[in-house]
Amino acid sequence: QVQLVESGGGLVQAGGSLRLSCAASGNVFSINNMGWYRQAPGKQRELVARITSGGITNYADAVKGRFTISRDNAKNTVYLQMNSLKPEDTAVYYCNLYYRKYSIPYDYWGQGSQVTVSS
Repeated sequence: QVQLVESGGGLVQAGGSLRLSCAASGNVFSINNMGWYRQAPGKQRELVARITSGGITNYADAVKGRFTISRDNAKNTVYLQMNSLKPEDTAVYYCNLYYRKYSIPYDYWGQGSQVTVSS
């Protein structure tokens, strides 16, 4: 079984920065996508950023130029550096690990980290 453990959320003023981390443990297939999603109150969960095991990234338009996703494959850890935070970035952020092995999809989620940006 795979577990994802997140850390790094918190309260920050607008314009500030936070860094989220997510470590995967267990039987993790080496070729995978890791990413961050967020869910604000009353809204659907949305993709923030994701990165393949080869380092290819993509971002939501709302965070381009402000957030940076990175990963350490040796540690099965993904990071999200969030700069120039805005109140609208306030949400619960979830780490995600996805891969397919022998055509079977595997989809895992972290416990969620609250990020609150005050104006």
